[in-house]
Amino acid sequence: MHFTLLYSSFSSAVSSPLYSCQLQGQFHLNGMHKAGDVVLGGLFQVHFFSVFPDLSFTSEPQQPTCHGFDVLGFRRAQSMAFAIDEINRNSNLLPNVTLGYSLYDNCAYLGIGFSAALYLVSGQEEQFILDETCVGTPPVLGIVGDTSSTRSIAISSVLGLYRVPMVSHFATCSCLSDRQKFPSFFRTIPSDAFQVRAMIQILNRFGWTWAGLLVSDDDYGLHAARSFQTDLAQSGDGCLAYFEVLPWGNDEAELRRIVDVMKKSTARVVIVFAHERNMINLMKEVVRQNVTGLQWMVSEALTTATVLQTPRLMPYLAGTLGIAIRRGEIPGLREFFLQTRPDQHHNNSYGNSMVNQFWEYTFECKFAPPTAGVDAGGALCTGQEDLENVETDFLDVSNLRPEYNVYKAVYALAYALDDMLRCEPGRGPFSGHSCGNLKGLKPWQLLYYLERVNFTTSFGDQVSFDENGDALPIYDIMNWLWLPDGRIKIQNVGDVKRTGFKREELTIDEDKIFWNFESKEPPRSVCSESCPPGTRMARKKGQPVCCFDCIPCSEGKISNESDSLECTSCPDDFWPSPQRDRCVPKKTEFLSYNEPLGICLTATSLLGTCICAVVLSIFIYHHRTPIVRANNSELSFQILLSLKLCFLCSLLFIGRPRRWTCQLRHAAFGISFVLCVSCILVKTMVVLAVFKASKPGGGASLKWFGVLQQRGTVMILTSIQAAICTAWIVSASPTPHKNTQYYNDKIVYECAVGSTIAFAVLLGYIGSLAILSFLIAFISRNLPDSFNEAKLITFSMLIFCAVWVAFVPAYISSPGKYADAVEVFAILASSFGLLVALFGPKCYIILLRPERNTKKAIMGRSIES
Repeated sequence: MHFTLLYSSFSSAVSSPLYSCQLQGQFHLNGMHKAGDVVLGGLFQVHFFSVFPDLSFTSEPQQPTCHGFDVLGFRRAQSMAFAIDEINRNSNLLPNVTLGYSLYDNCAYLGIGFSAALYLVSGQEEQFILDETCVGTPPVLGIVGDTSSTRSIAISSVLGLYRVPMVSHFATCSCLSDRQKFPSFFRTIPSDAFQVRAMIQILNRFGWTWAGLLVSDDDYGLHAARSFQTDLAQSGDGCLAYFEVLPWGNDEAELRRIVDVMKKSTARVVIVFAHERNMINLMKEVVRQNVTGLQWMVSEALTTATVLQTPRLMPYLAGTLGIAIRRGEIPGLREFFLQTRPDQHHNNSYGNSMVNQFWEYTFECKFAPPTAGVDAGGALCTGQEDLENVETDFLDVSNLRPEYNVYKAVYALAYALDDMLRCEPGRGPFSGHSCGNLKGLKPWQLLYYLERVNFTTSFGDQVSFDENGDALPIYDIMNWLWLPDGRIKIQNVGDVKRTGFKREELTIDEDKIFWNFESKEPPRSVCSESCPPGTRMARKKGQPVCCFDCIPCSEGKISNESDSLECTSCPDDFWPSPQRDRCVPKKTEFLSYNEPLGICLTATSLLGTCICAVVLSIFIYHHRTPIVRANNSELSFQILLSLKLCFLCSLLFIGRPRRWTCQLRHAAFGISFVLCVSCILVKTMVVLAVFKASKPGGGASLKWFGVLQQRGTVMILTSIQAAICTAWIVSASPTPHKNTQYYNDKIVYECAVGSTIAFAVLLGYIGSLAILSFLIAFISRNLPDSFNEAKLITFSMLIFCAVWVAFVPAYISSPGKYADAVEVFAILASSFGLLVALFGPKCYIILLRPERNTKKAIMGRSIES
């Protein structure tokens, strides 16, 4: 606005050698001024509200008026005046240079703040003359302010065009870090981006993953919301249950809707980025609906807001956690405040009215004529009133936060100017190694030094700016404490600051925090409870990622951490624990000597072996008796020995499979049974040959079945099986195998046969010999009993074949150790069948009917009784 007005007057006088510029109008701004060699500008909110007249444009518009005096805003303006006074008294900083100031009230309105900024950079003379060189010190060297992000954005976007430095003490919008848009903007308060990350760290600290977000409807709130949503999503540590924008006015319907959302939500944590005005209107509705049980977390704009810290609101807001500007100490500030006195000579001047307005507000008096913007009482102000006799927040320097930022901003500009004035000619940073000077100072020259400023305050804090114009970030964590006597205290419970590698470090003393809940513990604020180990998260459709169901891991999978997204499979030799939170070694299964089934089979095998030994002993003892000698006693002894081997070979199937047991079990089984069955086959053939030899002309048949031929036949038949077993072991040897196919949770140790064909040939060979023996015995079954054992052999072969025919399907369908048990049972059953069928009747005669164990009885010549 001002630039345009100045340019229009300037362009009309370009033909004259001396150029005259005239202001087209003036703004009536509340201000406070002090002359100096170099002047610094300041923009502060000293009034809460502003009223604009009706703009009909039928007459000259009247100036806006401000009302609602803000004591804290005035204290910040006075803090800038103190900092400049302190610098002027410091002989080491800016020697021989006196700083002045021009401070204006923005009345919490963008138009007024923008007008004040233009007033500062344009100058205030009614008319002034410029020579052709346009040399001279600018009206202001730099501006401290503004307090609002929205106003700072608007003002800095214009000042940035002319590279006029602007150092804000309270504008936190992260958008102001954009150096392309705001090249001359700096601030001594951390960006909202840092504040947002600090809040997310607090959420993580207390396990709050489900929260609501309320923001003001301006750049401050909306940019903070955008940053919060982005950072929260990137962290993956939480979700927003709701996001609402607070209205500026007292929109009761909208506020009622927002509070209803808060009541219905399961989120117990509410985060607020807003201003006092927004929060006051919201809390009216919160109190009306009596919404308690919420944990509030507020931004720096509300943390130290005394207007919210009242007994009426404490039942709802007690325990609030807030991010606060770093507190500092400024020695001598209170004494400076006590020296504040009104200017009675210019009390009616807008240009220097700020102190007078404060005086009228504090002492409830009025100057004659009254100062604009203050509804004073009836008494007249004398200017001699004593500040120490009134209770005012103006003198409270125990909790300096925004004031400390103002103090640092003024010193940053002063140090930058000091560095520039100390420049040695010929070694400067500008074109031709030149230096800046006060007479021809350009604002952009000061920017060069402001970007590189680095100093330490008397409180011990380092002040410098990064590449975005942001100060070193640090915040205090505050807690609203409601004492038993009803007093309210804001206490520091920690801080958050940036450490190396641009990481935030949160320090918080949880024992000091006051929780406004019956349990006196932090509340739980989650959409879904954490999924324990052994489960995985399954997101609920259409809801945020923080809302999920906990699904048990499927069979064979585990999760050993809380809130696992996926379950992982266990290695082959492991299986999930019952809770499915870890992998445990799988149980091993094999036919063991220690289990009941293994013990029974072992006992049966040994019993059969012992019986064979007993029968063999009986036969040896009675080897001269006719019944033992009948039909080649040598073959009977061989059958007993082979049966004994059959019983013993079953033991190779019991116990953990080893390589040697796997190789021997089927070989021993096959050779033993072939030896047994071949002896039975030869014995059957001998019976048939003897019967034929008893007939006329049949004697020649016996010469083919002599003792040597019988032995040779048994050896040849057995050797064939031995050759089959040898070829099997050499070509595809059976080996131990860990089978995980039968059971998911067990490892079955078994012997892999190596070659199914070899196993089938082995069984087929035994079966063919058995069937042949059965057929020959079946043919000889009706021969006279005196000459043969054909019936016994037929019966024994029938049992043998029945057992092994049943074995095949049972073996195939039995898993794991039960396959070995089936094979052992078949071996024992067939062995017992042969033993009982072949030798039971003979032992009966030998032991119980010895009268039948005679040659006459055997030859059929005994007299029937």
